Amino acid sequence: MQKLIAAVLKENDLPEGIFNLVIGSGSTIGEELLNDKNIPLVSITGSSEVGRHAAQTVAGRFGKTILELGGNNAIIVTPDADLDLAIPAIVFGAVGTAGQRCTTTRRIIVHEDVYDRVKASLLKAYGSLKIGNPLDPDNHMGPLIDRDAVKTFTDALAKVEKEGGRIIHGGEVLEGKGYESGLYVTPAVVEAENHYETVREETFAPILYLIRYTGDVTNAIHIQNDVAQGLSSAIFSNNMRETEEFLSHRGSDCGLANVNIGTSGAEIGGAFGGEKETGGGRESGSDAWKGYMRRQTNTINYGGTMPLAQGIEFDI
Repeated sequence: MQKLIAAVLKENDLPEGIFNLVIGSGSTIGEELLNDKNIPLVSITGSSEVGRHAAQTVAGRFGKTILELGGNNAIIVTPDADLDLAIPAIVFGAVGTAGQRCTTTRRIIVHEDVYDRVKASLLKAYGSLKIGNPLDPDNHMGPLIDRDAVKTFTDALAKVEKEGGRIIHGGEVLEGKGYESGLYVTPAVVEAENHYETVREETFAPILYLIRYTGDVTNAIHIQNDVAQGLSSAIFSNNMRETEEFLSHRGSDCGLANVNIGTSGAEIGGAFGGEKETGGGRESGSDAWKGYMRRQTNTINYGGTMPLAQGIEFDI
């Protein structure tokens, strides 16, 4: 991207400093940006913890922030769901980019009437996944980004087991030929409950929590919303009343709400961002550019008399 824009700037005789790529180690560059009064707006993509620090720092100098932070994205599967659509969407959402995407599917909230069918279908799909070099198009999942990410993955699984969760697939760190880096894992599926501390956190790794719900879709929506994060959400149902409730004011409290498409859906071009601990503000979309603008109200008097605020009489 830097090279593409540099070429455009050069072609139009514009200074190359208009667009910059700066790579730093640790938080050094980030802290410089947050504290620099010459930078009125800082857009942050990262964890809720990072965003909270950034917002406090920038607000301290009356700067502005756009925050795209943690996601704990859920898909609701109702008895009226088309499972031929739902299962591929769930697996791609949970496993694509090895669970290292802000819109990764982390929780599946499934009605008790279809729970066993969904569980069996997921296990079958997970059993067919190919893990290896991500440059090979035959593979479905590549590595985690580093050894810290692998430790986070294994620690989260150990913690959720202590809380009562049951790992029903995966969770191993792969060894042997092709896996010498120690960064490849088998994506995990865990039967869990939404109130578990581990489930309520975002683990940036391929862990999918399978949660059962009873009653109507209102109960499922309550479970979905009952976490601190609010980025992406989805429902699979052919029942219009259920989907309309999901999209209503008492439905999903996330910035993205999808029907019959996964949490990593087709939102490209739409306003992208979340609520609650996911931060605030939007990227993309028809009016997201306004967040990067400085708003100014201009009043020009073309007459020969002086109009006063609210039509006040003020003779001197």
